[in-house]
Amino acid sequence: MDLRKSRFPLSILAIPAAAAVLAGCGGSVGSGGGADAGSGFAFGAAQDEVDAAIADLEPVTLTFQPYAASPESPAAAGAHAFMEAVETRSGGKIEFDVAWGQSIASYPEVDDALADGRLDIAYSVPIYFPAEYPMTDAYNKVSHYSMASPMIGEAISHAMMTEAGWNDPAVIEQYTDKGLVPLNPLVSSGNYWLACNSEGTAPEDWQGRQIRIGGSAQTPVSEAIGASPVSMEYGEAFEALQRGTVDCTFVQGQVAGSTGLMEAAPHGSTFADSRITGGVTAGQVAGSGFEQLPVAYQQIIFDAVAIDYFHGQILNVVEGSAAAVADAKEAGGGLTDIDPEVEETISRTQEENVDAVIEDGLLPEDIRDQLETSAEKWTGIVDELGYEDGGDLADLDEWYEPGSVDFRPLAERLFEEAAAAHRPE
Repeated sequence: MDLRKSRFPLSILAIPAAAAVLAGCGGSVGSGGGADAGSGFAFGAAQDEVDAAIADLEPVTLTFQPYAASPESPAAAGAHAFMEAVETRSGGKIEFDVAWGQSIASYPEVDDALADGRLDIAYSVPIYFPAEYPMTDAYNKVSHYSMASPMIGEAISHAMMTEAGWNDPAVIEQYTDKGLVPLNPLVSSGNYWLACNSEGTAPEDWQGRQIRIGGSAQTPVSEAIGASPVSMEYGEAFEALQRGTVDCTFVQGQVAGSTGLMEAAPHGSTFADSRITGGVTAGQVAGSGFEQLPVAYQQIIFDAVAIDYFHGQILNVVEGSAAAVADAKEAGGGLTDIDPEVEETISRTQEENVDAVIEDGLLPEDIRDQLETSAEKWTGIVDELGYEDGGDLADLDEWYEPGSVDFRPLAERLFEEAAAAHRPE
């Protein structure tokens, strides 16, 4: 199956936005569905049971804004997997009008667009707005307690951080207090790299460099290694690197691979065996009209995000990273390990960030122990399910075959551990 080629016909029917603000969720992120809510179905129910639950429901078209710039992007895998699952499960009764490339709302506008009905479902990037999403910002700063390998490291990190989001009511309330519905409250976007337009990872190479940052965790890290942080959205980074406005950028593989950024900054580096913090950046979010959908439609969408979008999000990262590695090589660079002394400085600063969020009362004092225990658990599950890397990050483009790995079994385990309690009912 070629995920890149899946498109859906658009229905002339549209679902109106709800005027009411959603209440904070206790056991589920959506329920009720208005006067004609209908009946739902159990997770994993046979298709004939789902067909019976939706038999009398009218078709709907939902406006969906995914992360990817286009349907052909390596980072579109998650969106395609999600839409295909919803279309199949709903028998075509739920269709999507897709707004690729943030064509309806830029990231600063996504919350408003979800609230006023211009968008029904969207990929949101709360890390850009730490004052409005302090819990996402906090978890962003503790997202480095798992291995850094290019495929199973991503699978482990995605699972443990999604679980942490569902298990922390304060994370969920960031959305529900705004009248929004989290479908996955903490989405990992992948391990961070440093990509530069010139070579060099030794301590002296970072002195005076201008580094584009995407989150508050990266400000003290940049300063600790002698560089100057420059805040900007990733969409502006390519031109800034090309023009020399900035020298380097913190970047994740799915972003680098989907934007061609490594053409402008082909000299990438990251830690040898551990992660650079900042991987938790996003959320999959529904808008004010979600609760007005029939319960069965809510369940179809929620299940598809939990299983198929989660599967596709890992593919987004791995396949985007593979494309980025190939781009770097073609531009005369590649991915290398950061100088050990610089790694030590960054690691120490990351732990200072953790101390700060604990001191601010956002996360418990034992958050390190919690996440290290979680990493151990999910490492065991990933190993039990038979996932393994075929090589290193530097050669990811050579050993990874796009679409060759199915992360849905991992997603099903995660659903049981964390998301099930929040399923609409």
